[in-house]
Amino acid sequence: MRGARRIPGPRAAADDFDLGALPMAPGPAAREPAAREPGPESPAAPPQPAAPVFPHGVLKALLGAWALAACSAEETEAVEEHLTGCAACADEALRLRDAVGLLHTDRSLDLDPLLRSRVLEGCLNRRPAKIPVPGWAVPYDAETARLDALLRDIGSSEWHAPVRLRWFEGERQVNRKTTVAGVIGHLMTVDGLVSTALGLDDPAVGGRGGSDTSAGSGFPLSPAPRTETYWSAARRPPTRAVREPWRDQSHALIRAVSFAGRGVAELSVSYGDFALPLQDALLDRAFECWVHGGDIADAVDYPYEAPSAAHLHRMIDLAARLLPAALAGRRRAGLAAPARHPVTAGSPGRSLHLEIEGSGGGNWYIALDSPAAPGSPDHAVAQVALDSTEFCRLIAGRVSPVDVAAGQEGDRDAIGDVLFAVASLSRL
Repeated sequence: MRGARRIPGPRAAADDFDLGALPMAPGPAAREPAAREPGPESPAAPPQPAAPVFPHGVLKALLGAWALAACSAEETEAVEEHLTGCAACADEALRLRDAVGLLHTDRSLDLDPLLRSRVLEGCLNRRPAKIPVPGWAVPYDAETARLDALLRDIGSSEWHAPVRLRWFEGERQVNRKTTVAGVIGHLMTVDGLVSTALGLDDPAVGGRGGSDTSAGSGFPLSPAPRTETYWSAARRPPTRAVREPWRDQSHALIRAVSFAGRGVAELSVSYGDFALPLQDALLDRAFECWVHGGDIADAVDYPYEAPSAAHLHRMIDLAARLLPAALAGRRRAGLAAPARHPVTAGSPGRSLHLEIEGSGGGNWYIALDSPAAPGSPDHAVAQVALDSTEFCRLIAGRVSPVDVAAGQEGDRDAIGDVLFAVASLSRL
């Protein structure tokens, strides 16, 4: 009967022994038959019980345990003998073994940071969106989604983990201690400047968008004072409850710019003492979202990757475009050397070749003497080479211009002025 175990007979039992190891008696005794009738002094061995016979349903139910090597020896023998005669169970067993193979992988279980972008790209290639997100808003959409994924994955207590924010003011690095929840409140508060420009609700203010609302509520327009006002106005420290209004706000911003059309890209967004076009403001917000996402990840010991190369390139390009104005501002404050060769607007002048290596890198020529002058490779007097990650750390104020790992060649004063101008782009 299939599945039953055969009971070994006398010869089969003898085969289990090494006959050469047994002593052999000489002469006729050696030719005596091996088997004798059992006597009173030599009782016969009791017969071995037959193995149980498993019905088909039980054997099929054991396939999962068999694939995981979790069956007993008896069950394993019964299953494997059954598989030789049941094609359906044999196919199922192969599928289960393949599935078990996928469970034993040495690959990291952390999601690829580009997974979301690839999935969306694949979906949109199949069925384009009726109202697409503008290309200049995609980095903000991606970075808010990545940060939200991190926030969803941390525990309640980790929202109160300490985070130290750092940035540069003048010639020195300053810092401010807060929590994970406080960082999200900060992001929401500064994103409110964009909401205000678009006429959307501002969660930090609790009213309808618009500069009059912010001013009337006592909220300044500059990011740092605005954040300090939000933190000090709270009756108790922020908790994980801040995630939902922050995420709703980011969704509202993406919807608004998607439905607004092309002209909205140049809408001015005021930061108090300066303003940016909306497309640059959202790129700035994407950069800050990534930087503070890294601060949070460090605080809770969570893996967090850099943005995609294309998005990182746009962020670096924004910083490079802001450098001539930042350098001029430091010059007016007496923090940088005076212009050596003033030029008329639109005419090329002294430039610094900024070479960013690695993901998102490229080459930029920074005008040194006037923000109205275009950078020119023919007028380059110095060169600075940095890794893209190191350059972004300098923009964010996470590393000092004196300590930054940069290759330098040419005019030392121009190099120092530009590196400090990069650090001056950082803020709370």
